[in-house]
Amino acid sequence: MDTSKLKKGLGRGLSSLIGETKTEKNTNKVLISDLVRNKYQPRKTFDKENLEELTNSIKERGIIQPIIVRRSDEQKNKYEIIAGERRWLAAQNAGFHEVPVVVTEADDLKSLEFAIVENVQRHDLNAIEEAKGYQKLIDKFSYDQEKVSKFIGKSRSHVANCLRLLSLPEDVVKLIESNKLTQGHAKVLVGLENALFIAKKIIEKKLSVRQAESLAKIFKRKKSRKASSKDPNLSQLELSISEKLGLNILIKNKKNNSGSIIFNYKDLDQLNKIIEVIKSNY
Repeated sequence: MDTSKLKKGLGRGLSSLIGETKTEKNTNKVLISDLVRNKYQPRKTFDKENLEELTNSIKERGIIQPIIVRRSDEQKNKYEIIAGERRWLAAQNAGFHEVPVVVTEADDLKSLEFAIVENVQRHDLNAIEEAKGYQKLIDKFSYDQEKVSKFIGKSRSHVANCLRLLSLPEDVVKLIESNKLTQGHAKVLVGLENALFIAKKIIEKKLSVRQAESLAKIFKRKKSRKASSKDPNLSQLELSISEKLGLNILIKNKKNNSGSIIFNYKDLDQLNKIIEVIKSNY
């Protein structure tokens, strides 16, 4: 599949994605027990209240929109759900034995695309689930951020901001997954050493995103003041060496005057330059 030819996924919707695949029949009914979860489903949590509402709706009107499935490669005579897992769960809760399906031919990439489009289109994913879906496209199917952006029909900055959330500490990630922190709040925390502490303050004080940004700035200023307390003689020495070598260096000096010098290089040419300087002088 040539991903460069993809139009915006959300702009096209699921019906357009279905149109790109070969379907065996328009609709068919299969046993609920013959369906299995999509192994690429980015959504891991389902809101109980919303699921109950869907269950009640299905009890009254049945399943209006068929579940999209593909034949399972791993389990014989089973079908893997591509889109419609929430309907499948609600049908089980409603006591149904069969569900209407559309059987389509889809590879793993198309299966993941279906799942992401369905969930993002309906705003069903929390920020971490959305980010992990994009990361899977990048890691497993060689997408880059630009291709992900074009596929889902959102800006590249949106994709980048989502992916940055995966760098947060695990405890903060759990707060996002449980919807205790919004994506707007979470973006404020990226790159902060005390992200969990600030996250708890945001929740405890029920801060708005703007208030959270102000709180984060206070901690950034404190960190900046701490960093600027370095001995000015060492700072001058770092600058002098950096100018001569054309490299960034960091000198760490302890109270007992022991420490370390860190040379930062960007490529092998710069590393060789450091080695040559050391060899020529010692």
